Amino acid sequence: MLKSKTFLKKTRAGGVMKIVREHYLRDDIGCGAPGCAACGGAHEGPALEPQPQDPASSLCPQPHYLLPDTNVLLHQIDVLEDPAIRNVIVLQTVLQEVRNRSAPVYKRIRDVTNNQEKHFYTFTNEHHRETYVEQEQGENANDRNDRAIRVAAKWYNEHLKKMSADNHLQVIFITNDRKNKEKAVEEGIPAFTCEEYVKSLTANPELIDRLACLSEEVNEIESGKIIFSEHLPLSKLQQGIKSGTYLQGTFRASRENYLEATVWIHGDNEENKEIILQGLKHLNRAVHEDIVAVELLPKSQWVAPSSVVLQDEAQNEEDVEKEEERERMLKTAVSEKMLKPTGRVVGIIKRNWRPYCGMLSKSDIKESRRHLFTPADKRIPRIRIETRQASTLEGRRIIVAIDGWPRNSRYPNGHFVRNLGDVGEKETETEVLLLEHDVPHQPFSQAVLSFLPKMPWSITEKDMKNREDLRHLCICSVDPPGCTDIDDALHCRELENGNLEVGVHIADVSHFIRPGNALDQESARRGTTVYLCEKRIDMVPELLSSNLCSLKCDVDRLAFSCIWEMNHNAEILKTKFTKSVINSKASLTYAEAQLRIDSANMNDDITTSLRGLNKLAKILKKRRIEKGALTLSSPEVRFHMDSETHDPIDLQTKELRETNSMVEEFMLLANISVAKKIHEEFSEHALLRKHPAPPPSNYEILVKAARSRNLEIKTDTAKSLAESLDRAESPTFPYLNTLLRILATRCMMQAVYFCSGMDNDFHHYGLASPIYTHFTSPIRRYADVIVHRLLAVAVGADCTYPELTDKHKLADICKNLNFRHKMAQYAQRASVAFHTQLFFKSKGIVSEEAYILFVRKNAIVVLIPKYGLEGTVFFEEKDKPNPRLIYDDEIPSLKIEDTVFHVFDKVKVKIMLDSSNLQHQKIRMSLVEPQIPGISIPTGTSNTDLNGPEKKKIKLGK
Repeated sequence: MLKSKTFLKKTRAGGVMKIVREHYLRDDIGCGAPGCAACGGAHEGPALEPQPQDPASSLCPQPHYLLPDTNVLLHQIDVLEDPAIRNVIVLQTVLQEVRNRSAPVYKRIRDVTNNQEKHFYTFTNEHHRETYVEQEQGENANDRNDRAIRVAAKWYNEHLKKMSADNHLQVIFITNDRKNKEKAVEEGIPAFTCEEYVKSLTANPELIDRLACLSEEVNEIESGKIIFSEHLPLSKLQQGIKSGTYLQGTFRASRENYLEATVWIHGDNEENKEIILQGLKHLNRAVHEDIVAVELLPKSQWVAPSSVVLQDEAQNEEDVEKEEERERMLKTAVSEKMLKPTGRVVGIIKRNWRPYCGMLSKSDIKESRRHLFTPADKRIPRIRIETRQASTLEGRRIIVAIDGWPRNSRYPNGHFVRNLGDVGEKETETEVLLLEHDVPHQPFSQAVLSFLPKMPWSITEKDMKNREDLRHLCICSVDPPGCTDIDDALHCRELENGNLEVGVHIADVSHFIRPGNALDQESARRGTTVYLCEKRIDMVPELLSSNLCSLKCDVDRLAFSCIWEMNHNAEILKTKFTKSVINSKASLTYAEAQLRIDSANMNDDITTSLRGLNKLAKILKKRRIEKGALTLSSPEVRFHMDSETHDPIDLQTKELRETNSMVEEFMLLANISVAKKIHEEFSEHALLRKHPAPPPSNYEILVKAARSRNLEIKTDTAKSLAESLDRAESPTFPYLNTLLRILATRCMMQAVYFCSGMDNDFHHYGLASPIYTHFTSPIRRYADVIVHRLLAVAVGADCTYPELTDKHKLADICKNLNFRHKMAQYAQRASVAFHTQLFFKSKGIVSEEAYILFVRKNAIVVLIPKYGLEGTVFFEEKDKPNPRLIYDDEIPSLKIEDTVFHVFDKVKVKIMLDSSNLQHQKIRMSLVEPQIPGISIPTGTSNTDLNGPEKKKIKLGK
């Protein structure tokens, strides 16, 4: 049966267009119940169980299926995901509404529906002849959808009666909408609120904790006075933004100070790009990453960013008075030029809440069900939850979701989602850091794996089409030890004309991952491989990453080759790109390659090739640096693991060899050559990578720190920065140059992917290159897969597809890739931090030399070169008289009693693991030298001394 649907759509120009669509109604859509005689049991995908046994409900004891409405799906997804909830009918009407209103919930409900064990059935009620309803005159879309859901629920109950005479199966309608529930009951449909139903499941009391508390009024603290001003409605915010009264931006909470945040303003308002917010009332219930509307305060109320480190240690709701006292600490006398545009949040445009990992801070009140949850991410406020499981959840990592934030509550309300495991356990902590950094880490689904090649795999004649056979070349790879996902291999040989041929050969991943299939979609979603200390979260399944795409030695592999003809001065005479088949002759580590280059006795083909590459790489690097490329520094550490316990037993900073630099130079050269080629061919659709020049203000800390050592750092161009860093050396302090480079790294902006048609600034500041992309690591970066596809079309080795030349789609891909790369970096750092804690847990207390990187008002941030470890030494302590502290931002320096600390000063610190706060176990550092009475720890202090009554002395806040 054919119906037509009419709706109005707004055009980009602001007009209204009438659209008429054909809408087919069918008789052959199954109800999803197996063995249903009425519809022949026809159904698609996972089906309902014929006789649902669980969960046992005191409200509806007979077997039943559940049919939730849209709001239940949107707000109670945590309940629906629980293993106890099975046999749920998800209506097409509901699914469409969820899709329009929340992409994350839609993804979660699709995942649940695909899980065979859950028995969720999607019923296409909008195309079923008996359940389709037309919108009536005067009826809004919302009321029509509510009616469509009730019609489907009623149809199901009548339909199931026809299955068999003795069948007592029911469909229970779950809705939190009072009116909808009343209407359903009037129409004879068994209906309950989500809370009523969940509370009726006597065998599953823990499910009550997973209920989202939705009514903000109900959850306001009874005695609570209004703390925050009301959020303005969206219509008023939009008017205000349009008129310029308010500014829209992303709210970014501070890690170091819970009473301070910044709002990064969207749009081209260069003058007020970043607005500072200080104090609880001005933050007005915004949570990190929310999109907010802010009102700029008059200049007389502007403040300077505070240099105080403040953690929220309040034990209860009543500590709001203390808050005001702490806020006064933030306001210190500063020069006028330090003041920054200051504002307050007037409303929330879009909440960006996610499930948060952390720990329960159990209430001191006996038998209380209300407790505070402390998130692992210090930028997230504590969350008040109700749970009956507090004693079991103590000392565990748990996940909690925020439901709302009433005006009279110091903290938002939320609900328990799930228990991850004991705090400090390696598996639990790894899961926490992956969840906290939104790293997709579930095993690859069957749908994804189904697109992998069937084994045994070998290169066919069809694979050789548009491909050059380079198996005769002496190609080898050079990688870190233990590397199994080998992306790149190299060769260098002398040509008959006396020039050199140099080749960079990259795994041809795009041969195996075809556009648009499930494997491609999953790789695009993951965006990058994430390397943790002893675990790798692959972007592509292992069959590709460690086998078919990995350029291991002595096997034939498909590659994409970039081949140059160069003279002996490393000048490029010709460039060729070709798909190829190669057979690597050796898989070497950096150390093995270095030994070959340095060994006078070795003159085989591989060694000769490596020496040629190394010689050219040195010339390329020198030329790059002359152009102004930066050589920066970051303290990277490597753990040596115990083979049985997998705990770190040694920790050392990574050693870089000439061969590291050799490989890097040719990868950079290949990336630049490919960037030029794809931009020539696709001026609007090339995926490129740029590194913006930092604003001058970023360099303040570097310039001041160098000046305190009588050194001048020029920052007007990358070249002058590179040259002044090269000159900034001290014969008496050889490590100074490394410290300056580490500090310079902190001043840099993040490099990002972008679509060439959406931007006009292509420059890569750090590499001093006018154009750059990523081509050399397609096994572990999705950006490189797209670049391979563009290059393949450019050289006629593959065909194009619509998304490849859609700049808006490409811009969306870039946005996801930039997010995934940033999160992968943070996850890797968190993994290093956790393994460092494990290392010091077994090592006890150690004393080490450190250098000051930053001075704060009440602390110094130090770097310990031996371990590549950074931490904060605090000089203020609760319940103790504070030392005299004088902070000077201009020099910068911090005077404690009679001792002055400058940036780069050498100090001695004690390092130990502080386990007094399970939630934030941390490496604690305390000052040993210089000796300051009442502050420094005596050299002979034992482990027990520091863990005993004096444990609060100086604590680390990183």
